[in-house]
Amino acid sequence: MAIVLGANQYGKAEVRLLDVSRGDAADVITDLNVSVALSGELTATHLSGDNSDVLTTDAQKNTVFAFAREGGVGEIEDFALRLARHFVASQAAISFARVAVEQYPWERLAGHSFVRSGREVRTATVSHDGADSWVVSGVSGLTVLNTAGSEFWGFARDRYTTLAETTDRILATAVSARWRHASVTASAPCWADSYREARDLMLRAFADTHSYSLQQTLYAMGERVLDGRPEIAEIRLALPNKHHFEVDMSPFGLENGGQVFYAADRPYGLIEGTVTRDDAPPPGKAW
Repeated sequence: MAIVLGANQYGKAEVRLLDVSRGDAADVITDLNVSVALSGELTATHLSGDNSDVLTTDAQKNTVFAFAREGGVGEIEDFALRLARHFVASQAAISFARVAVEQYPWERLAGHSFVRSGREVRTATVSHDGADSWVVSGVSGLTVLNTAGSEFWGFARDRYTTLAETTDRILATAVSARWRHASVTASAPCWADSYREARDLMLRAFADTHSYSLQQTLYAMGERVLDGRPEIAEIRLALPNKHHFEVDMSPFGLENGGQVFYAADRPYGLIEGTVTRDDAPPPGKAW
């Protein structure tokens, strides 16, 4: 029986980058976390320690910083595309690069003063194999809540089922969504507009949907994005059910009346699903 080297990759993870675009009256900041993963013909370094084809992870980190300085960051999808294409084009041994970027939001307090806003993070993952590029945009930590318009009943039961049916519950989740763009070779969309509208479509669908299950809400959110953004081929969503339980006020001689709840952080239900077009191009190496 032969022992062989399987799939492998290496890179620099979580390069923290703060880009400050200076202005006379106000600065603009872009706060990123960039991770690079490279793969290709790297057998020698694994089997014999020959590092002649290994671009150091320190050099990858320096490339991230240099590209931010030389060409600016701009939209994170464009920045990741530039980096991924560079690594494949500049290194003979590298045939595939994946660059993942997280962008952290800040709100301006004054011209040069900012405050970090919430836990929401914009994301982009770009893959490039020397010929084709794939772009997956997304968001994580997008926390939403409906105080009404949510039910959950008619579910399967077994001997361990204790959950009561309800026609009126708090529905809350922290949305993690990633959507694959159909093509970036012909004409790339305006990344900022595409992201902003996809996010807004998800939020509007969450608010508009009278929910009988979080699964139904997930599908409504994905469907709304695909209906509104033709450049998006499919979307994958993960929705943790942030349970809120009505507090029993009877020991205090009070009626709750659906006013006071406690938020349970764990365990939680996790609902995941993909909404796609039936004629969507294959994902290739996007995911």
